[in-house]
Formats: sequence, C-alpha cells, structure tokens
Amino acid sequence: MSVFPSPLLDAFSALVDRLAALLQPALGGASTAVAVIAFTVLVRLAVHPLSRAAVRGQQARVRLAPRVAALRETYANRPERLRRAVLELHAEEKVSPFAGLLPGLLQAPAFLLLYALFSSGDRMGGHALLAAPLDGRWTEALGDGGPFGPAGLVHLAVLAVALVVAAYQYLRARRETVPGPDGGPAGLARVLPLLSFGTVVTVAFVPLAVGLYLVTSTAWSVVERALLMRRPPSPPVPTRA
Repeated sequence: MSVFPSPLLDAFSALVDRLAALLQPALGGASTAVAVIAFTVLVRLAVHPLSRAAVRGQQARVRLAPRVAALRETYANRPERLRRAVLELHAEEKVSPFAGLLPGLLQAPAFLLLYALFSSGDRMGGHALLAAPLDGRWTEALGDGGPFGPAGLVHLAVLAVALVVAAYQYLRARRETVPGPDGGPAGLARVLPLLSFGTVVTVAFVPLAVGLYLVTSTAWSVVERALLMRRPPSPPVPTRA
C-alpha cells in the first residue's frame, strides 16, 4: 500500500505520460523511459542551489583545515574541548556539517513517488525500455530469460553504469574527506564513501524506471560537482596566534 494518496499518484502519472507524449514522435517506445530521465533532471535543477551550497561548505572546511590542525595540537589531550572548539569554529565561519545531506534528503520524496508509481502495477504497466518493462525488476528479469536475456541485458547495462558512477564517487569522496577533530575522518565521513555502492544494490531491486532515476541522479551529481569544484579555491584561512 502506497503512502501517497491516489489523486497524487494519478497526477504524477499524468505528468509522466505528458512528458512521454511530447517525446514519443522522436523516441518512440523509449519515450516513457526518457520522460523519467527528464523528470530526474527537473528534480536536480530544483535542488541545484542546495548542491552549490554544499560544495561551498566543503570548500570552506578545506580552507579551515589549518586552523583545525592547530586546534588539534592545542587540545591534543582534551578531546571534548577539541570537539567543542571545532564546532565553535564552524559556527563562527557559518560552515554546516549537514549542508551536504540536504540535496539528497530533498530528493527523497521524488524517489518515493516514482517508486510508488511504478510499483503500483496498474498505472504504468506496458511501458518499457527496449525489451525491459519499466515496472519490472532485475530479479524478475533473471527468471525470464536470465541475465543475458533481452530484459536482463537492459538491467545489466543500467547496473554497469551505476557501478561505474559509484566507483568514481567512492574514490572522489575518499580524496575529499576532511579530517575530523581527532585527526582521522569524521564519523560520518567514514561511512559516506561506502554509501556510493548502495545505489548499485538499490538499482538491482527496484523497478527499472526507479533505477533510471537513481543512475541519472548520481551521474548528474558527478558532473555537477566536477563543474562546481573547478572554481579556484579561496586562500586558506590563516591560523590564529
């Protein structure tokens, strides 16, 4: 049973159908799949200002790294005082440790709405990408033709793209990890790089349309972040005497 009311799902279904109808003359049977991708792009454009803020926040934490290192040296034997001093520094410089989470959190309703729509079984049935139904899952394709059957190959292609993007995100996140107060990665930073591969696992078990949403969104994140990080970094904040 969906957490979304039926009128909302009907309205969202009509939106996807309208996008697909606009694309159908050029894309034929793939129009609904591309409509899902277009919807993903609209969602990512909506949260782009928050993504920019998240990147600025990380750049600020990098600039503050020399001062954080100085605090670690000053309070080497007082871990609680060190944590408090780092929090005070972040507050002074208006750096939020949660800024990077906001874009993902605000995308959750779109993900859940798409999942509910393509899991309902009576709204989006009959739409496919090549030989793979958009409301079908990889596990179902395995039982109908196997991994190299017509539907299985479509799912494998989506999974392969998800794996490549996840590997890139993992390596990038490891490089960009900002040290925590104790000198190692912050608690959340230890986990976040590994979460990149959670997308691959999710794509394997959700309807194909939802997998397209996830792959498009994560690929967008890679490109968006690369472009935002191309800006020249601000000079480091000097340590205080």
